[in-house]
Amino acid sequence: MNIKIFTDGSSRGNPGPGGWGAIVIYGGKSEVVELGGGEKNTTNNRMELKAAAKALEMVSKVSGSVAGAAPSIDIYTDSAYLINGITKWVSGWKRNGWKTKTKDDVLNKDLWLEIDHLANTSSLKIKWHHIGGHVGIAGNERCDEIATAFADDIAGGGGGRGANLFNGSLGDYKKVLGGRDILDISHDVGLAATKKSSSARSNAKAYSYVSKVDGVIQTHKTWQECEKRVKGARGARFKKALSVGEESEIIKSFQ
Repeated sequence: MNIKIFTDGSSRGNPGPGGWGAIVIYGGKSEVVELGGGEKNTTNNRMELKAAAKALEMVSKVSGSVAGAAPSIDIYTDSAYLINGITKWVSGWKRNGWKTKTKDDVLNKDLWLEIDHLANTSSLKIKWHHIGGHVGIAGNERCDEIATAFADDIAGGGGGRGANLFNGSLGDYKKVLGGRDILDISHDVGLAATKKSSSARSNAKAYSYVSKVDGVIQTHKTWQECEKRVKGARGARFKKALSVGEESEIIKSFQ
């Protein structure tokens, strides 16, 4: 039996209200089950781990009731933290008594223990796949919708009901995805390029930062200076400039 899983996590604040979402496709790729939940005070990383743990927990129960060889499982996630933890770091953590190289306790140890037990000490045959987030992959986008729905519901004072979760056939599931195929893991090239460009800009060294508070425009050489001025200021505007020319353009747009 081949099983495919998509997972994602979200939090409104770090820590803050959070949610997780997972999609499990099993039964000869003909059945789809959505899973989701949320917590009032959590982190994005905990929600990423929670999604994987809950999906694997369900799969272990399903596979335990089916005779035959252990299932082959493909898990798709945009969390480098989850991928690196379960494929690289966890063996060292266990050797060190669940301590990091700096002798600190491993963060989220409870969830890592659960995932490690399900992934490495069970009969499940798992392949972990790191995919891009927000680049048009149907499974990732839907998991994000589920996770954020739970996070937003809790943040808004709701009862944690979040999204309406699907449980049914693969054919019917296409309607939930607007006709898209959950098994298609190809990404949107345009979205991927936009995300890469945005990430490159975010990581690029700033020439300056421009701020506008109470109608007065100023430039700053460091983000710390800019942040100090705009933080808590009503109607404040600010933007990063990568060159003297871009700084001038930002100043003009703020006038």
